[in-house]
Amino acid sequence: MREMEERAVAAYRERFGTAPEVVTSAPGRVNLIGEHTDYNGGFVLPCAIDRRVAVALGRGPGGLHSADFGETRPTTGPLEHAWPDYPRGVAWALAEVGHTLPEWRAAFAGDVPRGSGLSSSAAIEAATALALDALAGLDLSRAELARCCQRAENGYLGINSGIMDQYASLLCQADHALLLDCRSLREEQVPLDLDAAGVALLVCDTGVRRNLAADGAYNERVAECRRAAAALGVAQLRDARLDDLGRLSGSGVEPRRARHVVTEDARTLAAAAALRAGDFATLGRLMDASHASLRDDYDVSSPELDAFVEIAREMGAIGARLTGAGFGGCAIALVSPEALASVTGAVADAYAARGFGPPMFYRFWPVAGAEIVTQARGE
Repeated sequence: MREMEERAVAAYRERFGTAPEVVTSAPGRVNLIGEHTDYNGGFVLPCAIDRRVAVALGRGPGGLHSADFGETRPTTGPLEHAWPDYPRGVAWALAEVGHTLPEWRAAFAGDVPRGSGLSSSAAIEAATALALDALAGLDLSRAELARCCQRAENGYLGINSGIMDQYASLLCQADHALLLDCRSLREEQVPLDLDAAGVALLVCDTGVRRNLAADGAYNERVAECRRAAAALGVAQLRDARLDDLGRLSGSGVEPRRARHVVTEDARTLAAAAALRAGDFATLGRLMDASHASLRDDYDVSSPELDAFVEIAREMGAIGARLTGAGFGGCAIALVSPEALASVTGAVADAYAARGFGPPMFYRFWPVAGAEIVTQARGE
């Protein structure tokens, strides 16, 4: 077992006085490119990262216990805009589509940075969904579990998110990125062997936290895109073309939002093609263009995210961009392993000089998605 899986088991034993029946874990994710395209029916290119959330789960009363927060919450209850909402939402979503669950309890532990855009929420959802599926013998596919997790966010938490994060956490393969068509849900595992290419995936956690359910900015972008699609007479912005955007009149934000989505879809498909060819230089240029679009057309960047991207490029990064929904959180850069120390040092110095809080840095590798670590016999 990994360290966080052992912590989840230990927390379960301590809290509930017995061994769990099933232990699962699921990773966070970094999106290489394809931001705010998933809820527009477009394309995304994430990879799972080597940080995970583990759940130890079994039958019986006792609630939901977090080893990280040292607290226990009921298995059901009103929205808290906090970690218990995600496992509760998954159970709610499974029930909504007709699945019967036994009374259950769980302990959680993880090391995915929270509120940083690395999808700790999807990791909780995916690990919970896989564990409940095993406990109840539902025998659902990974794709079905991902859709239940998305249903939890949309219908229970009230976040109008797409399905990228849940798909990445459940279906990614090691040393690959996942090219996902968020409308058809067709997927392709695209090779992403960073070590062979001599490339490091550097993540900067700006320390600017966000809560997508609480602050409403994410749902505003969803609504803006829906208005743009309606004005263009298409089902989703995925169906629009760049030449169509001249038909969006007025001084509102919809033309810029639509331009980002249309161009980001094209960049994502081009990025997948670059990876198939082992062309990291082209991938880097596409990442740079993606960040500019997210900053200027989609208005989801921040001074901290922009500073990291700017400095990483000055220090020779192949490409850099914010990752995740934005509004704070993380940015990524592709750099040579030898340049990691100089890039992180320069960013840390610049943050201090500009009065920002201290950033955190991670080097991640693409890993496999959610897995059942152990399950009691006969269950």
